[in-house]
Amino acid sequence: MANTRASIDILDIRGKHALDTDQDTIQEQILNGLSRPAGQKTFPTILLYDETGLRLYDVITTDAPEYYLFPAEEQLLKDHGRDIVKFMHARNGGQAQNETVVELGAGALRKTSHILRALAQLIPNAMENPPITYFALDLEKRELERTLHELAKSDVGVEIQGKVATKGLCATYDDGLEFIKDGGLQCSSDAERISLRLSEHYKVESVSRDLSPSSSVSGETETTPPSTPGSERPPFHLLFLGSSLGNFTRGEDVAFLKSLPLQPGSGNTLLIGLDHGHEREKIEAAYNDCNGITKEFIMNGLAAAGRALGDEHLFAQENWEYVNKYNEELRRHEAFFQSKLDQIITDPHSQAEFRFFANELVRIEISHKYSEKDAYSLFTAADLRPINRWTDQSSQYSLWLLERPQFTFPLLSTPNLTKTPFGVPSVGEWQDMWAAWDFINKQMIPPSMLFQKPIDLRHICLFYQGHIPTFLDIHLSRLLQEPHTEPENFKPHSEVPQSEDEWPSMGSIMAFQGRVRARLLKLYDDISSGKFKLTRKVARVLFMTLEHEAFHAETLLYMLLQRAGTGTIPPSGFVIPMWDILSRSWESAPQPPSATVTLGPATLTMGHDDDEADDSSMEVAGHEFGWDNEHPKREVRVNNFRIEWRPITNGEFYAFFTGAGKGKIEQPASWVAVDGELQVRTLYGPVPMKIAWHWPIITSCDNLSTYASVKGGRLPTEPELRLFFDKFNCDYDGGANIGFRNWHPVPSTTGLEKWAGKGHNGGVWEWTSTVFDAHDNFVPSKLYPGYSTDFFDSHHRIVLGGSYATIPRLAERSTVRNYYQHNYPYAWAGARIAYDIQDVAE
Repeated sequence: MANTRASIDILDIRGKHALDTDQDTIQEQILNGLSRPAGQKTFPTILLYDETGLRLYDVITTDAPEYYLFPAEEQLLKDHGRDIVKFMHARNGGQAQNETVVELGAGALRKTSHILRALAQLIPNAMENPPITYFALDLEKRELERTLHELAKSDVGVEIQGKVATKGLCATYDDGLEFIKDGGLQCSSDAERISLRLSEHYKVESVSRDLSPSSSVSGETETTPPSTPGSERPPFHLLFLGSSLGNFTRGEDVAFLKSLPLQPGSGNTLLIGLDHGHEREKIEAAYNDCNGITKEFIMNGLAAAGRALGDEHLFAQENWEYVNKYNEELRRHEAFFQSKLDQIITDPHSQAEFRFFANELVRIEISHKYSEKDAYSLFTAADLRPINRWTDQSSQYSLWLLERPQFTFPLLSTPNLTKTPFGVPSVGEWQDMWAAWDFINKQMIPPSMLFQKPIDLRHICLFYQGHIPTFLDIHLSRLLQEPHTEPENFKPHSEVPQSEDEWPSMGSIMAFQGRVRARLLKLYDDISSGKFKLTRKVARVLFMTLEHEAFHAETLLYMLLQRAGTGTIPPSGFVIPMWDILSRSWESAPQPPSATVTLGPATLTMGHDDDEADDSSMEVAGHEFGWDNEHPKREVRVNNFRIEWRPITNGEFYAFFTGAGKGKIEQPASWVAVDGELQVRTLYGPVPMKIAWHWPIITSCDNLSTYASVKGGRLPTEPELRLFFDKFNCDYDGGANIGFRNWHPVPSTTGLEKWAGKGHNGGVWEWTSTVFDAHDNFVPSKLYPGYSTDFFDSHHRIVLGGSYATIPRLAERSTVRNYYQHNYPYAWAGARIAYDIQDVAE
C-alpha cells in the first residue's frame, strides 16, 4: 500500500514583485497604466493570476473546448514526454542524478504530470532521497498547496514517489529566477534538503497533507548548509509551458529568455510552448469561449485591481465589458476592459482621478503568437539553440526544447559598428568568431591529431592554429605600417615543416594568437577613441581577416569529419543528438506536393558594387564589403527552367549508388563503411544510412552532375540557383541550418511552410554548373591578389549558400560565391537537379 501521508514543501520567496507582499509596486503599475491617454491605458496582467484567477484558468482548460492551446500542448506532452526527457538527459547518458526541474507558472499540473511520469521512468527503483526534485513556481500559496496535494494523491503521484520529489515555489518569475541565480535550489546529496542560508531571507513552509481519512501527522522540513561556493551546480531544467511567453511584449520576451539561469554548455535545458497563431477566428474564439469562462477570468482582474488599491469594488464590473481581438499586424491576441459609460475612478489613497470615456478600451493582457521566423529570431536573440521541436497535427502549437550552447552567432540585425550586416565587423563579431574557432581547435582536436592530415591535400591540424593569427598579423602590419607581432619569427614564404620537431609548440602558438588578438582589439579601441581613423581600407582589412578565419573554421571541420569516430572529439557543450527520435520526426515530416517548381524567365541582379579602388576616399558607413569576385553589380537573364524543391538526398543517392549507379559514380567521402555497411559521417561519428536518409548528400560536383544527367536533368547554373534561393530560401532568422544551429545536416524544408513559402536546404552549400572565372568588369583584389585569380583554371565550380558550419555573415550575403574543384569530394556541398523546360512532361 502506498504511503498515505505526503509532506508538501512550499518555499515562499516572494519579494518586491509579489502581489501580497509589496502593494506599492502593484499599485504603481496600476496607477501608471491608468494615467496614460485614452486608448493607451493598461492594467498589469499579473492581476489575472490571483487565487481566484488561477482556479478560473484551470476551468478554462477543462470546460472551454475553444481554448486549443491547452489540449494541444497536453497531447504533445502525453505523446512525446518520454522523448523530451531523453533529450533533456542526452548529456548524462539517460541518467538522472541530483537534478532540479523548475516549472514557471505551474498552474494545475495536469500537463506537467506527463513530464513527471517520464522523468520517473528514468529511475529503476524508488529511493529514500529521490534523485530529481521538481519545483512548481506560482503566485498563490493556497493554489500551490492544493495542486501539489492533488498531484500527490493521483496515480502519477504514486508512480513518482521515491523518484521525483515535488515542492512549491511561491513567487513571481522575477523572484523565482533571482532565487535560482543566488543558488537557492542547490541541494546537498540529500535532494530533500534546502540550503540553510536561505532561512535568513525566505520562509519555508512544510504542509502536511493527510491522504487517508484517519491520518493527522504533520511533516517537517530539515535544512542543511549550502554546497561549497564555486562547486559545480547539479543538472537543471526549466519548464515554461502554456505559451506564457506570449504575455511579454516583443523585446521583453528576448530579455526574459536571456535572463534565464541556463549555464552555457552545461546541458541545462528549457522546454517552452509557443502558439503559432495562423487563424484569426480560431484565436479569437479561444480567448472568448461560448460558456463565458474566459470572460469571468478576465473580469476577475477588476476585483484584483480594486483590492490592490484598497477597495475590491472600486471598478464595478457592471460598468465594464470584456472585449478581445487578434491584432494580425502585431501577431498577438489582445484582451481589454471596455468602459460601458463615461466614468471617473478615484484612487482611495492618492485621490487621483482617472477618467474613462464610453467605449474606451483598457488593455489587460496580450498573447503574442510566433511564426517560424518569430521563434527562430527570438531564440537566436536570446542566445538559445533549439535542440528539438514537437508540433501538433494542425501545426498550430509547438513545444521547443532549448539549450544555451557554448557559443552562438547573433542575428545579423544586431547593430554593429556601422549598423550594416555586411559592413565592418564589430568587436562582438570577432569575439563570436574567436569563440567558435577556439571551441573547434581546443575542444575537438586531441593532441594526438595535431600532426595528422585528415585530408591528404590539406595541411596538418596544427598548421591552422598558427596560420589564422599570422594572416591577421600580416595584414595589420601592412595596414598600420608597423612591425609584425613577432618580427624575429616572421619568415615570409617559409617552407612548411616536414617533421614534428620543426613545428612551434602549441603553447607558443596560443601565446602568439593572444598577442595578435590583443593587437586587433587595441585597433578597435583606437578607432573608438578617435586616435585612429576608420577608413574603408581599414574596414576592408577587418572584414577580410574575419571572413578568412570563418572560411578556415569550416575547412578545418570538414577535415575533422574524416576522423570523426576515430580521433575527432564530438562537439561538447551542445546537447548530443538523439538520432532515433530525430529520425522518426524526419520520417513523418510533410512532403511537398510536387517535385519541382518552375521559374523564369527573369532578369536577375547579381553581385554588388564594392570597388576596392575607392577605399582611400569613400565613407565606411552603410557600405557592404565583399570579396573581389562579388563586384560589380550586374544583370543576368535567366530562361524558363524547372528545379527540384529539395537537394538530392543521401537516400536517393544511396539507391542509385548501390544499383544502377555502380561504376558511374564514386563513393562519397561523406560516407564510410562500418562492418560492411555504408554509413554517413557526422562529427559525432558515423550514423546508419537510415538516420541520414533525408539529409542532402554531400559529394563532388562530378558525382552529382552524373546523377543529375541520369535523372534527365543537370545541375543548375549560378543565376538559376541564385534565383531559387532569393525566392524560396529562408535566412538565419528564419531557421536556416547555418551558424552551427546544428552540427550536422538535416532534411530540407524548402517550400513546406505554407506551400511555396520560405524554408532551408538542410545545411549544405550547393554546387552549380557555372565555372569559376572572371566576369565582366572583374577587378582582382589588391589587398589579397590571389584570392580569386589563382582559381580561374576552368576546374573550379561555383557553390552558393552555406553549410551548417558557415557563419551567418557569409551564408546570408547573397553575393558570396564560394568555389571548389569539380572533383573535390570533401566540401560540405550538395546539389539539386534542374531541368530544361522542354525536357519535362507537363
